[in-house]
Amino acid sequence: MNMSEYLCKAVLNEVLRNTNYTPPSTVYLALYTSNPTAADTGTEVSGGGYARQAVTFAAPTVVNGKQTVRNNAEVVFPVATADWGLITHAGIRDAATGGNLLYFAELANPRTILNGDRFRALVNTISVTQA
Repeated sequence: MNMSEYLCKAVLNEVLRNTNYTPPSTVYLALYTSNPTAADTGTEVSGGGYARQAVTFAAPTVVNGKQTVRNNAEVVFPVATADWGLITHAGIRDAATGGNLLYFAELANPRTILNGDRFRALVNTISVTQA
């Protein structure tokens, strides 16, 4: 996943300028029908029963020589009560609504979610790797 401008600035300030950054106690998976970009300008799904879902991660491990975290539980979204459209990207956000984009990525297999469908992210399918 790519780091957002918001998180990049927060980390740089924390590490190099001793400016406190308070990490969120819970992070949420968000679904997008367009690229959210580092500037958080994409189109997040809305309506039709959509709600961001909490996601948890296992401790970092080295994968292909890089520190990596992966989700340690399946993330299950509510059943869509209307068409959500073609889900092309996902993001990790610091709040259930509003808040800030932390990381984002294009889905390897974009999927159209129609009324009655349910989006799931299986264990170990969401990963964040050091740059």
